[in-house]
Amino acid sequence: MIKIGLTGWGDHPSIYRTNSTRRDKLFDYSSHFPIVELDTSFYAIPSQQNIEKWVNETPESFKFVVKAYQGMTGHLRDDNPYETRSEMFEAFRQCANAFQSADKLAMILVQFPPWFDCSAKNVQYIRYVKQQLGDFPIAIEFRNRTWYSTDRKHETIRFLKELGFIHTVCDEPQAGVGSVPFVAEATTDKALVRIHGRNVYGWRNSGSTENWREVRFLYDYNDEELTDLANKIRILEKLCKEVYILFNNNSGHHAADNAKTLQRMLNLDFDGLSPKQLDFFEGEF
Repeated sequence: MIKIGLTGWGDHPSIYRTNSTRRDKLFDYSSHFPIVELDTSFYAIPSQQNIEKWVNETPESFKFVVKAYQGMTGHLRDDNPYETRSEMFEAFRQCANAFQSADKLAMILVQFPPWFDCSAKNVQYIRYVKQQLGDFPIAIEFRNRTWYSTDRKHETIRFLKELGFIHTVCDEPQAGVGSVPFVAEATTDKALVRIHGRNVYGWRNSGSTENWREVRFLYDYNDEELTDLANKIRILEKLCKEVYILFNNNSGHHAADNAKTLQRMLNLDFDGLSPKQLDFFEGEF
């Protein structure tokens, strides 16, 4: 089974009704896609009130891929608002449990930064993450190529499989050590594919300009590239039961259209979506 979605639901104008408000966007989104990446949890662990609201606004079968808080993945380095690591993980566990209790949690996405290389220290930290979040399905995403070097790739996959982590397959610019290749391997009955675009310039110049986030994920996949992705995803589907695909190339609002094109290429129909409500006067004539 393959499910397709986007990172976040608040910035995809092509899928909203013309009369939608900001409060309608999640409902509108869930009429098109069965999954979404909750990326706001990377910047701040959401309140129980917000989680309850999101759960209630989505169909019964809708799932969230909840991104791990940046303090848990080392992005904050020493600038962490939580007094202790234990306190931080406990706050995030409460967040994840709220989604899981509502049967809305697809997985937790733990995305490590580019400087998180394949080293004994970092292997031990991944084991610590497992200890802290072991009650939840966890996907690991690397942004450092050393995890997939010729002499370590097999051990990386074996390690993830041994600990029961979901492997995150990435399509991204091939821009040196701070990027990873597309490795179509599954380590559990689920696999996660995150599609970041192929903007090599934006990837290499990350953080060098004020609007680097906009440049980094500015990319529109053409049909040939999406056909190639579709073929790779069909191969990956044979290795596990569920493949979750998330498009993250949305700086130019390309993610939704690229996702819809891939959906057509894979001949997918998603059941249990929110109803598509007609705009005012639509269908009247």
